[in-house]
Amino acid sequence: MTSVNHWLSVDEKIMINLPPDFNITANLGYLARSKNECMFEIDNGTITRVIRTCTTHRLVQLHVNEKNQMIVQFITSSPPTPAEEVEIVQFIYEWFDLDRDLMPFYNMAKVDPLLKIPVQEFKGLRVIGVPDLFEALCWGILGQQINLAFAYTLKRQFVERFGSSIDIDGKKHWIFPSFKQVAGLTPADLKDIKMTVKKSEYIIGIAQLMDSGELSKEKLMEMNFKDAEKSLIKIRGIGPWTANYVLMRCLRFPEAFPIDDVGLHNAIKFLTGSEKKPTKDELNELSLKWTGWQAYATFYLWRVLY
Repeated sequence: MTSVNHWLSVDEKIMINLPPDFNITANLGYLARSKNECMFEIDNGTITRVIRTCTTHRLVQLHVNEKNQMIVQFITSSPPTPAEEVEIVQFIYEWFDLDRDLMPFYNMAKVDPLLKIPVQEFKGLRVIGVPDLFEALCWGILGQQINLAFAYTLKRQFVERFGSSIDIDGKKHWIFPSFKQVAGLTPADLKDIKMTVKKSEYIIGIAQLMDSGELSKEKLMEMNFKDAEKSLIKIRGIGPWTANYVLMRCLRFPEAFPIDDVGLHNAIKFLTGSEKKPTKDELNELSLKWTGWQAYATFYLWRVLY
């Protein structure tokens, strides 16, 4: 739960006091890695996106001022309720992992042969999250066995076909489809999206599990890491890579480690000057030094590639 001491509402804006080591430039560098991103846009240091609350959707703009405060400005006409403000702040805290103290990670990483250069270059970067479980699972499945550019294309097609939007001045600001919107679909409904039939089946199946209440973020958050990982891997279409991706970016387990990730392998190859990718045994040995911080180690190594 975010501390009330860390944010306040002033003149229909929210001001969030960021951790001292938060670096908006480092985080924007990650967020801007694809021009095909459809869930938010970045212009001159300002992020515009829709945030879902229990009662509605709010279009907001976020920027960080010279005092290292994140200013949240509402674009829609009616002012938010106090309850909506709390939900929006909680979303932002989850999105940027603002409650996490990174000093133990930095103390470990600065003496680690692989991590010391990435943490020098990108200090202040947080593991950017995907707070909505259905969106995180869809993104993980869409990204299986394809390159990042094509994954972004599939996501845009999926969102524009089944999502909704807030339209301001002729511009659409997209809202990711909810599991309820997808649970009633068939693979034939997704045939215009250039994904495999299997991926369509996986996404619909996950939507149905969530619609029935069998699968939920709340249930997974009550489990320890290993039980949550096992619970996800039991689901059709979710293997260890997808499970750990979701455990890392949505459920916020710092020990999540997508060990089979191609980007992770390429980053290690680049940093070590090796011609071949690391073996699983080598990765396990490297990650022993990262115990409790495997998710952050992975994220900083990914950042080297962008």
